[in-house]
Amino acid sequence: MPVTPRWDVRLSAAVVLAVGLVAGCAGSGERLATMVTPYRADIVQGNFVSSEQVDALKPGMSRQQVREILGTPLMTSLFHDNRWEYVFTIRRQGVADQSRHLTVFFDGDRFDRIEGDEMPTEQEFVASLASKVKNAKVPPLEATEAQLARYPKAKAPESTGKPVEAAEPAPSSYPPLDPGSR
Repeated sequence: MPVTPRWDVRLSAAVVLAVGLVAGCAGSGERLATMVTPYRADIVQGNFVSSEQVDALKPGMSRQQVREILGTPLMTSLFHDNRWEYVFTIRRQGVADQSRHLTVFFDGDRFDRIEGDEMPTEQEFVASLASKVKNAKVPPLEATEAQLARYPKAKAPESTGKPVEAAEPAPSSYPPLDPGSR
């Protein structure tokens, strides 16, 4: 089936335009690469362990007590059953990656000691999540009088002169969901 001339012209124009854009951007490839960044999904893996949780651990605690405080360990080894590994990583776009590691050692079935990174407090961790992108330019959220004049003002509800009646109170008990005749 022959191609209509109209499509030939459009295809030729698109090819010429694309080649012109590529040729024009060839000298500023680095600038173009810094302007376009792909979306990067937030990735959170592992157990977050706070310094408050670490402080709650006392030598001699059972494995179950440690698990109740810190949660299930991310890694346990069949060859090293005397230690649990707690690893936490978070990767977010525009923020440096965070990674923390904590190893819990046991003597038999009793907690012995911990080794690893310095753990932040819960408040410090929440504050680090709140500061997503530093130095981001936020546009001023102000409207001029001319912009506000384009929108009509909301009218206040008209008063009828009658007192406002109170709504009925909610019932203190509700009927059963299933019929009682089973």
